[in-house]
Amino acid sequence: RKAQCPIVERLTNSLMMHGRNNGKKLLAVRIVKHSFEIIHLLTGENPVQVVVNAIINSGPREDSTRIGRAG
Repeated sequence: RKAQCPIVERLTNSLMMHGRNNGKKLLAVRIVKHSFEIIHLLTGENPVQVVVNAIINSGPREDSTRIGRAG
């Protein structure tokens, strides 16, 4: 389900977390839109591609497993 949802939509939905922001999708969409405009003005690149690159850079480089045990 997560893989089929667009990245911008997931970013917008993640801004609506916590009680005070719950259900305010128009506000979240406006924040994402303004941030994309700022990214475009500063870099001159496609803002969606900038967000995709940021998500790729923030992810793990390779699979990792825990060694050891808890308790």
